[in-house]
Amino acid sequence: MADYKYECVKVKVADGIAWACLNRPEKRNAMSPTLHYEMDDALARLEVDDDVRVLVVTGEGGNFSAGQDLQKFFRELEKNPAERKKAAAAANRWRWERLYGYDKPTIAMVHGYCVGGAFMQLLACDFAIAAENATFCLSEINWGILPGALVSKAVADMVLPRHALYYACLGEPFDGAEAARIGMINYAVPGAQLETATIELAHKLMQKSPAVLRATKQAIRHVRTMDVPQAYDYLAEKGKAIKVGDREDSYNTGLRQFLDEKSYRPTFQSFRLGGTSSAARAKPAAKK
Repeated sequence: MADYKYECVKVKVADGIAWACLNRPEKRNAMSPTLHYEMDDALARLEVDDDVRVLVVTGEGGNFSAGQDLQKFFRELEKNPAERKKAAAAANRWRWERLYGYDKPTIAMVHGYCVGGAFMQLLACDFAIAAENATFCLSEINWGILPGALVSKAVADMVLPRHALYYACLGEPFDGAEAARIGMINYAVPGAQLETATIELAHKLMQKSPAVLRATKQAIRHVRTMDVPQAYDYLAEKGKAIKVGDREDSYNTGLRQFLDEKSYRPTFQSFRLGGTSSAARAKPAAKK
């Protein structure tokens, strides 16, 4: 197993799940340049780690992230434009470019504070679960700036315009239940159940064909900005591309297990991964 040791990031890999945790609990995981450099490195390595099938982004010490560290990221770099540009590039890369197009499914697990710049990694992840009492806030307007980088764009794309305008222009906090209501996260659960709910979702994702899951999440993201003819062409080619290097031979395996073996019901479960040996047929994969 790969060794991940950082100052401001904690990485744990177990049972196919990588937990990439922002680790500045004394600052409510406010993001410093060092944290950005380390997360950028960690996510790049985890994406090609064979022990990792699902990535969870979260924070240590009871908080997701209080946003950018105003002292470290802004004030201390005011007179160092080269370092400011380098830190901003790393921040934007891991919070958006890497996560948005990640080869493996990603889940944001939100507890405590999720503020300002932390909305980028929240909304770049494929899925998001929050504690019901988590605190979300687009607070930028309250200290004199707009939600920058790609925060405004990401929020405007994720929720209805009325919701985006309300929370960006007023800077009012809202909880996990409200985040679910407006479509910013998938669902909210009691805080004591948050980690369990996240693991359950990760296990559901791991039951799917990795190649098909990767292509599906990419397709859903990209067709949003296409017209109908473009979407037809893109999805047709994407369907063909899935078969290249698909270890599960998903299309044929799924059809065989459904039509010939009658071993599963596609409406309620995924086809069985890892072959069709007699032992596997006799003992279907247990629900995790």
